[in-house]
Amino acid sequence: MQKDDPQLRLATNADCAAVRVLVFEVLREYGLSPDPADTDADLANLETFYRDGWFAVLEANGTIIGSVGLLPVGPGEMELRKMYLHQNWRGRGLGRMLLEAALAEARLRNIRKVLLGTASVLEEAVALYRQTGFRPSCMHHPASRCDQVWELEL
Repeated sequence: MQKDDPQLRLATNADCAAVRVLVFEVLREYGLSPDPADTDADLANLETFYRDGWFAVLEANGTIIGSVGLLPVGPGEMELRKMYLHQNWRGRGLGRMLLEAALAEARLRNIRKVLLGTASVLEEAVALYRQTGFRPSCMHHPASRCDQVWELEL
C-alpha cells in the first residue's frame, strides 16, 4: 500500500464539513437536491447521529474522497447511508471497497438485513448494489430523492 493510497477510517465530527461538501457535490452532479434540514441533517453531527451505528470516510492525501454509514432501523436491520465517492476517484474499485467495508461491519454486528434508499440516476451505484446481491424492495424510503429501495439478506 502506498502512502497516498486511500485509507478508510471512522469519521468524527471534525469531518462533518468535508463530508457535507462531498455529499452535496455528488448529489448536484447527478441533478439531485441536498436536504440539510431533513435527509442530510445527519451530516451536521455524525458522532451523535451514528452513535448506535457506524460511519466511515475514505481519505486520500488528507482529503475526504468517500463516505459510507450504517444506521440501525430495526432489530437485526441497518440502513446503508451516505455512500458517496468523489468523481475523480471513481472507476478504481473504491465504491465496492466502501460497500464491502460497510457490509463487513454489519456482519460483525450480527445484522441480518441491510436496506438502502437510492435514486435511479445513480446508475453506477445501483449496478454495484445489484452485483453485490441486493434485491429491489417493496418498502418506501422517506427521502424524496430516493425512488428505489434495495435490501440484502446477510
